[in-house]
Amino acid sequence: MAPESAARTINQPDHERMTRDEIIALFERRQKAYDDLDAKALADSYASGATVESPMGGTHQGRDTIETVFQTFFDAFVDMKVTTNRLVIDGQSVAQVLDVEGTHIGVFLGLEPTGRSFRFTAAVLCDVQDGRIARERRIYDFTGLLIQIGVLQAKPV
Repeated sequence: MAPESAARTINQPDHERMTRDEIIALFERRQKAYDDLDAKALADSYASGATVESPMGGTHQGRDTIETVFQTFFDAFVDMKVTTNRLVIDGQSVAQVLDVEGTHIGVFLGLEPTGRSFRFTAAVLCDVQDGRIARERRIYDFTGLLIQIGVLQAKPV
């Protein structure tokens, strides 16, 4: 499917299109929620039936599940900082580049804290409609994260 027709599939005419300023405001609210490690506020930025694809959480749907995945991450990395480096808006599609860093302080996916720090860059691709995120795909090196916090070991070269 061509990108143009894919965009039409997501942004059907029966949905309210967001202006560029509304999209920027949505992502500014999300940044504040990241700054506060507020999983509920982040989850509220998604449509009720939103779908998220993530290396950590797999594919999950709905605000409650999205909130749970955020909270799991925040509980393990209570000093986490998320910084937006770039926000690219193309109609109702958004690409966000994030720097994420923190320390493995809490239990993460059943793994006891290691006290080790991590840093990675993530790309987040979103389709927005009706004032919220309808679909999101997160791209980052999850294996690299696990190596940095010491729960996996890299094979020597």
